[in-house]
Amino acid sequence: MVIRTGFRTMATLTAGAAIGLCCLAPASGSSASAPPPSPATGEQVSLRPGAPALPSELSALSFVVADARTGKVLAARDAHRRLPPASTLKTLFAVTALPHLRAEDRHTVSEQDLAGIGAGSSLVGVEAGHTYQVSDLWRGVFLSSGNDAVHVLASLNGGWEETAAQMQAQARKLGALDTEVVSPDGYDTPGQVSSAFDLAVFARAGLARPDFATYCSTISAQFPGDEGSYAIVNTNRLLSGNDGVTPYPGVIGVKNGYTSNAGNTLIAAARRGERTLLVTVMNPQAGGGFAVYEEARSLLDWGFGAWDHVDAVGSLESQQPAKASPRATRVQAAHVAAIKPELPMEGDDSNWPVAGSVAGGLAAAGTLVLLVRRRAVRRGGGRPAR
Repeated sequence: MVIRTGFRTMATLTAGAAIGLCCLAPASGSSASAPPPSPATGEQVSLRPGAPALPSELSALSFVVADARTGKVLAARDAHRRLPPASTLKTLFAVTALPHLRAEDRHTVSEQDLAGIGAGSSLVGVEAGHTYQVSDLWRGVFLSSGNDAVHVLASLNGGWEETAAQMQAQARKLGALDTEVVSPDGYDTPGQVSSAFDLAVFARAGLARPDFATYCSTISAQFPGDEGSYAIVNTNRLLSGNDGVTPYPGVIGVKNGYTSNAGNTLIAAARRGERTLLVTVMNPQAGGGFAVYEEARSLLDWGFGAWDHVDAVGSLESQQPAKASPRATRVQAAHVAAIKPELPMEGDDSNWPVAGSVAGGLAAAGTLVLLVRRRAVRRGGGRPAR
């Protein structure tokens, strides 16, 4: 069954607006040593006098609040806990595949392109025999969380297994050590996990690209069909305001997800003045299906309020070389080199200053991990990624 995300007409953010939202000045500085986590909650935060306390109502199994510009982590709960990511894993898919695929190219979809889509998957409505522009397919990924669009783009990127291997290699290059990629669309598959920390790393790398930032901040678009185009609306309700969820002021996007195994997951970025925050929230245990948005809202409010009153408890920046995973070692060396993020290096006068601050950390594989005990891998599968 095709799951379409709504037909209400809403203004689409332009590329220029997305650039304005994500334009971050480079900054330097190392993160502070992490305090021990709270034994009761696993939370890490280093409050200075007068700092607001973390919200007390948070029920998520894991979360991270980070400064998108510097990569400094302001607060976390079980940041490296390995959990099913659902469709938030599509951020890693985009970071990996966007450099390989030209937005203006067109492709006629075959039945083989759509083979293997998991039962119950969220779909944008891609149909075999129809010709799509690559940019349309990316909007299907970011707005409708369409697993059908992911399958077609993965086919253009070398195939399903090859794309999964590229994603695994890319995760390690970014210093994301908690992630194991099995299904590029985020569909529940045994052994597929990520963490709040890694998802924040992927989002930060993505926002260094104008195309990623534009797609993830688009509220609505027209998607081509056999009988004309139809409206699709972003399933990230913190951005679209659908289903009674109030949009967050200054929200940039990034990606939401849901499966029965993962619960609700969300990566959210928002800007206030010269400050941009990244928040990841994984699997709230109370409050219903929209709790992930309200907990992200609470963490964003806290982060902007506490910005000058907390010490960092870790960093999203890569610092030490990371060991390659078995999956990553199967990717040909030439292909691995080709998927290095196309980020301006330090000192570049790009319109995307965030790239300058991110590039130093992305250039070397590895990570300065939070002092959070890593948990065992959760396994489970067979449910749709949204």
